[in-house]
Amino acid sequence: MLAQEIIRKKRDGEVLGASEFQFLMRGLVDGKVSNAQAAAFAMAVYFNGMEIDERIALTVAMRDTGDVLTWDLDGPVVDKHSTGGVGDNVSLVLAPALAACGVYVPMISGRGLGHTGGTLDKFDSIPGYQTQPDVELLRKVTKDVGCAIIGQTGDIAPADKILYGIRDVTATVESVDLITASILSKKLAAGLDALVLDVKCGNGAFMATPNDARELAQSLVKVANGAGCKTSAIMTDMNQPLASAAGNAVEVRNAVDFLTGTHVDNRVWDVTADLGAELLMLAGVVPNVGQGRDRISAAFTSGEAVERFAAMVAGLGGPVDFVDNMLKYLPAAPVVREVFAETDGFVRAIETRNIGLAVIELGGGRRVSSDTIDHSVGFSDLAGVGQMVDREEPIGVVHALNDDQANAAAAALQDAVTISDTAPMNRPLIREHIEP
Repeated sequence: MLAQEIIRKKRDGEVLGASEFQFLMRGLVDGKVSNAQAAAFAMAVYFNGMEIDERIALTVAMRDTGDVLTWDLDGPVVDKHSTGGVGDNVSLVLAPALAACGVYVPMISGRGLGHTGGTLDKFDSIPGYQTQPDVELLRKVTKDVGCAIIGQTGDIAPADKILYGIRDVTATVESVDLITASILSKKLAAGLDALVLDVKCGNGAFMATPNDARELAQSLVKVANGAGCKTSAIMTDMNQPLASAAGNAVEVRNAVDFLTGTHVDNRVWDVTADLGAELLMLAGVVPNVGQGRDRISAAFTSGEAVERFAAMVAGLGGPVDFVDNMLKYLPAAPVVREVFAETDGFVRAIETRNIGLAVIELGGGRRVSSDTIDHSVGFSDLAGVGQMVDREEPIGVVHALNDDQANAAAAALQDAVTISDTAPMNRPLIREHIEP
């Protein structure tokens, strides 16, 4: 085969076969397909699209350029994926809850992208926690604890890492075909029996409109099932931060408070329960989502979920007493300040993306990939849509490195929050279910 002939076919709108995708992806990893050819391929896909069978073939070809894990465990292996948002710390509480329900969760997560926070950046707030362990440690912690949240290793879907870097600099990121293959090649390499997807929609999501979010959700579900993994998706609202915290250490603290029952954000609970129930049903652990919700709820109320979280942190190198003494270990910003709205009233709307960008301006995210993150900064105690605020009730608390940063972040938060005299109508958090 010749790479240029495969590219020519896709340029002309023809359908490619599985062997052609395998040739391109393996060649990309082996160096036999150049970055220029990969860029031309990505642009041809961007303009001409792919059929579902092509998306499945590309996903499998990318997955198979690296290790595909196999498991010898006494329960199903499952995972979830979110398309990214602000204040989305669901993975931190869902993975240990699922482990408490008897399934195994080797969760391969990512770092922040654009204005959205990354699960791995949150775990980097915890001293000693290894977000990039070797496969043997991943296997050990997954088996012993039931869950392990880590990052993509060099041996998992290496073609995806190369192709994504090329797409990032060639204006071909926004392709549902390529987004689908990128997300699923990594997830399917984990050897899953079932997967659930949280596709965000709104002003804090990459897919801002319901139609765009639905298109991506349907693509992910069809391709994952076509590749042999039972998968469903939910579309969730991202027109406000999911948790009442946005940042890294502040979101970890929020998650631990959730796990211990000290403070539970209702929106985080609703998404966590829905995703967990869906996964337990897909994996055959429960016959319906109602019983799945009961099992997830019991995992939290019994204390077993927080025990699994603590064991995972310790197993991956973090402090053995992290949950009991998290304030001792989590980095704390030197300036902590309440932020008040300029007028009293109800929170009518939130420009969620701008809050994510404000976290980056504080130093809690990256402008370029080489940036170093300060894990202590961000926002906590964020007011939600519909909440009444006044001189006694702030719209949030800013955590900053100095007064100048705190002032700028406070102004950004005030600008992002719209206040009105009347409470807004409730917007559904879970907009739609996409079943297999």
